Amino acid sequence: MITFTPDLPLVLGLVASVVLPILVGLVTTRETSASRKAIYLAGLALVAGLVTQLLAALNAGVPFDLFAALVAGGGTFAVAVAVHFGLWKPTGVTALAQAAGTGKHVAN
Repeated sequence: MITFTPDLPLVLGLVASVVLPILVGLVTTRETSASRKAIYLAGLALVAGLVTQLLAALNAGVPFDLFAALVAGGGTFAVAVAVHFGLWKPTGVTALAQAAGTGKHVAN
């Protein structure tokens, strides 16, 4: 038997992993080191994984599984890095996010 039941916390986690690289770009500058940006992205991904698994546990009425939350955070980080290098960086969205609020225009 095959069922199709969309899970809101799962969808929110996927959306978060696509948006997180842009958020990191908004809160950092071009001078911020790549390692510091990666740490910010990892921290945000961990929080997103914890929150989505907490929502899933609350919705299902089951105990919160910390291991599943940490795995979800790792998956969110991996997807966010892949989206950053595969979509946002080549299209220039990362540079635009970092230029937002500075009044500087991005040269192509």
